[in-house]
Amino acid sequence: MANNNLDERTLIEQARQDRQAFGELYEMHVDRIYNYVYYRTGNQHDAEDLTARVFFRAAQHISHYQDQGAPFAAWLFAITRNMLANWYRDSGKWKLIPFDNMLRQQVEDGPEYSTEKGQDRELLLAAIRRLPAERQDLLILKFVERMTNSEIGQMMGRSEGAIKSLYHRTLSALRDDITGPAGNENNGGGKDAYRNG
Repeated sequence: MANNNLDERTLIEQARQDRQAFGELYEMHVDRIYNYVYYRTGNQHDAEDLTARVFFRAAQHISHYQDQGAPFAAWLFAITRNMLANWYRDSGKWKLIPFDNMLRQQVEDGPEYSTEKGQDRELLLAAIRRLPAERQDLLILKFVERMTNSEIGQMMGRSEGAIKSLYHRTLSALRDDITGPAGNENNGGGKDAYRNG
């Protein structure tokens, strides 16, 4: 792992003058950035376009990059989040994450089981979509990218403890939204709990 970091640092220094070195950085990070953008936009075309813009912006500003102890991916992630915020603002698109792709499972049991699981999944997806963007980001990084709390903390500029706390609050909020604060299932719980952030 230390060698990878050293190699990446070397590439970053080289990328300030050499496009080929930046191309290697691109290859190291493009899949992770694309996946994140895809789960934020829900559209392959938009994800491809925005990912290209992220790396174009990164290439333009690589000379200003300063290693402050966080991974290079955290810098790319910050560019990506800003790019997405501008894209949502400029396009007026609603922030929905296609978590159905992430949670899709093959169900081979009877039709009653399939219907029940489908309804449960829809309740969960609706609750996730009501979460503030930061909490949706956390779920993408945790379950799509399969990052550790420490890695997520570096990406989001928070301590590992803060990420653990946010993760537990997010799961608790999802549970309350789906089952209600008292823990009794009520077909969607606090549906308006996250509309204002």
